Amino acid sequence: MSELKGACIFGQSGGPTSVINASAYGVISAALKNPCITRVLGAEHGIKGVLNDRLFDMGEEDPAELELLKYTPSSALGSCRYKMKDPEVDDSDYKRILEIFKKYDVRYFFYNGGNDSMDTCNKISKYMQKVGYECRVMGVPKTIDNDLFGTDHCPGFASAAKYIATSCMEVYQDARVYDTGMVCIIEIMGRHAGWLAGAAALASAYGAGPDLVYLPEVDFDMEQFLADVDRIYKEKGNCMVAVSEGIHYADGSFVSEAKTSATDGFGHAQLGGLAAMLADAVKQKTGAKVRGIELSLLQRCGAHLASETDIEESFMSGKAAVENAVAGITDKMVGFERSYENGQYVCKTKLLGLTDVANTEKKVPLEWINAAHNGVEKPFIDYVLPLVQGEPKLPKQDSLPRFAKLKKVLAK
Repeated sequence: MSELKGACIFGQSGGPTSVINASAYGVISAALKNPCITRVLGAEHGIKGVLNDRLFDMGEEDPAELELLKYTPSSALGSCRYKMKDPEVDDSDYKRILEIFKKYDVRYFFYNGGNDSMDTCNKISKYMQKVGYECRVMGVPKTIDNDLFGTDHCPGFASAAKYIATSCMEVYQDARVYDTGMVCIIEIMGRHAGWLAGAAALASAYGAGPDLVYLPEVDFDMEQFLADVDRIYKEKGNCMVAVSEGIHYADGSFVSEAKTSATDGFGHAQLGGLAAMLADAVKQKTGAKVRGIELSLLQRCGAHLASETDIEESFMSGKAAVENAVAGITDKMVGFERSYENGQYVCKTKLLGLTDVANTEKKVPLEWINAAHNGVEKPFIDYVLPLVQGEPKLPKQDSLPRFAKLKKVLAK
């Protein structure tokens, strides 16, 4: 394929992670160095920034501040949850995007996000092909939920998993200080895939974690749950439970008290309140002291507990997106492939078709969940453990985090 010169746009979408900006730095730093890319633009609040012509000139940023993105949590350029209609139904957004692309001579588009973001990326890619506008489109993966199709794991998952496991180990110590027992129920993110809740079992594997773990891949039975908790509480005098926010009954309804009428922009139920609801049920059943803990946003913004492996792989995915696009590849998402060399974990990038990735969820294999449906098996631990390795040397100022401070100069 012939050399293509032009500007690029990079955008972030969906829920933030503690390492999404490492991917941003991978894209931005590689794009700024590449002679085929004439200008690097960052979209404010994802695709909304493109539609609203709110694009930042990343070439105006201080290189030292850009480098700090590797250790800065959340989405530095701003995120969004915006579902684009199919162009056959309403192509007004697509015409506007094409107008903006032509205005800035954009020939490269990089979009960093999860399932729904890859759907957006896929639709834009196919539309540009349909109208004959040459623009190479690449998806850069991101999701703490670890549910993107085709990739061994997702940037962001490992750091969230490490935060969850560490927090569980700390709560475990705290919950055992008194001479009276306690039941602790920890609510963990994950609507349909239980990778994050399963990560709590890392703490158990190292002797200080939950006794019971419940994932949304299998149906939840309230009576069995209460019996399990009661049994362990009577045996040990304490019980810790890790539960995914998305656990559901056999009829598919969420156990959470949240009303499904409350949804995000993609129609997904806004879950929450599960830990408090289960804590109340356990208290009524056992009479024990019960504490419900919702990790909430902490699990996705805890950069102080980030995995160095996750940071470096996130950066690698962004850099690979630019390198492949400049080499002539389009309509793909960067994925990860795992191997072991001399017994050591190795991660390499691979490319996946956007159509295959868009809106397809990868769930925890059922054989990795125990027969009682209240824990995970060793293969799950073996899968996650290499991903959480390494301690980043986080930049500090007066012993507090020093995060990137971008100027965000609007492009003209």
